[in-house]
Amino acid sequence: MKKGVFIFLFPALLISGCADRNSEAVKFPEQPNFLVFFIDDLRPELGCYGVDRVHSPNIDRLASEGLRFDRAYCNVPVCGASRASLLTGARPTPQRFLGYSTRADEDLPGHLSLPHHFRNNGYYTVSYGKIFHHGDDSPDSWSEPPWHAKPATPGTWRDYITPEIQASLKIEGHRGPSSEIAVDAADSAYIDGKTANQAVRKLRELSKKEQPFMFWVGFVKPHLPFNAPSKYWELYDREEIEIASNPDKSENAPREAMHNFGELRGYDDIPPEGPVSDDKAAELTHGYLACVSYTDALIGQVLAELESLDLERNTIVAVFGDHGWNLGEHGLWCKHCNFNTSLHVPLVIKVPGAANGKSTNGLTEFVDLYPTFAELAALEIPGHTAGKSLVPLFKDPDRTWNEPVYPRYMLGNSIVTENYIYSEFMRSRKDCTIVANMLYDHRTDPEENVNVAGSAPYLELADSLRTLMNKVHLGE
Repeated sequence: MKKGVFIFLFPALLISGCADRNSEAVKFPEQPNFLVFFIDDLRPELGCYGVDRVHSPNIDRLASEGLRFDRAYCNVPVCGASRASLLTGARPTPQRFLGYSTRADEDLPGHLSLPHHFRNNGYYTVSYGKIFHHGDDSPDSWSEPPWHAKPATPGTWRDYITPEIQASLKIEGHRGPSSEIAVDAADSAYIDGKTANQAVRKLRELSKKEQPFMFWVGFVKPHLPFNAPSKYWELYDREEIEIASNPDKSENAPREAMHNFGELRGYDDIPPEGPVSDDKAAELTHGYLACVSYTDALIGQVLAELESLDLERNTIVAVFGDHGWNLGEHGLWCKHCNFNTSLHVPLVIKVPGAANGKSTNGLTEFVDLYPTFAELAALEIPGHTAGKSLVPLFKDPDRTWNEPVYPRYMLGNSIVTENYIYSEFMRSRKDCTIVANMLYDHRTDPEENVNVAGSAPYLELADSLRTLMNKVHLGE
């Protein structure tokens, strides 16, 4: 197998053509519908982000018709907390939005979620699949109860369809494999395929309503385990799969920045400690890519129905992952860390008539989506939201937009600027004493292989980034 570079392309590689400088000519749809695809564990491993080997024609097409955000970041690299932060428009703190099991209605009670705000302003709001981590979180957000497909394997969300694997789960201590490889099955055999089918039916129903809709469709893949019909595995040749070229710990990275990728180790075919083999890394990467292509195909099915119903002319469509994912970089798998691989996310938004086929290098973060969607719908932006509207970028994608963004995870606070990412790690939630830090210069080290936080040429820069970061993360 081949070892290759698994990095995300940075701004200089992804600059699009000249922007539409006649911003006053941009006309946004009035009372637009919203179709929002929220995808678990999707990093910018897509054709439209310059990763040629990935088969993602439907998201690529959407990007060719909309605005691609090349430097978008989640606010928390774990699903429950990331979703709660995005859907409320509020930042994580050392006291809220911490882990995968976060509930928005418990961590931030009394604040209108994004869909709830739209519902209060005349929209019919719908949730299919995984949107909030908990299906019953913030129930007033929706005009009808959220819909979830039932997994093929009773009693587990891991959704295996192979009888042998289903039977093995009945044996005490068995948790299933990290991949269900190349099963000849229809798209609808798995949860996400069922969700896509239901979403198509729901679009037909929504098209007949008098009021505008906001329809959120959540797909689980490429989340573990890597289960997808065989035709998506067959898009890739295992022998040609490139695994991470930097599988060793980042030089000088503090131990606080690392983790044991316990999420992956919760599967029967993964060793309890130590690295995975190159063969297993290739299998996992193959499975991840197959699941990306599976989800892309399902998005295509829903978008085809949107077009057939003649809804696309007045519907804003968005696609994003809830955070990034590590595919062996720095010896890490999964998310749960402050490296770029876990924080950098794909974000594509198609607004009919605006920024078609353009890209922006402007730094953006998930808390920006609440005010952005509100402004696109001509709604008031609630005062509790922490982000900034991205609407000016739809008028001029090349405009200067370099305000830092501020991800965090558990005890690690980060700031991302045009050229750097700086992180500090606190002793505990109650004791904010800094015990470690790391700084990466993306101009010379886009893969983040050498922590230069303690290097003399960067000491003054680290101090200035710390000051900026603490104003947001710690309220100093």
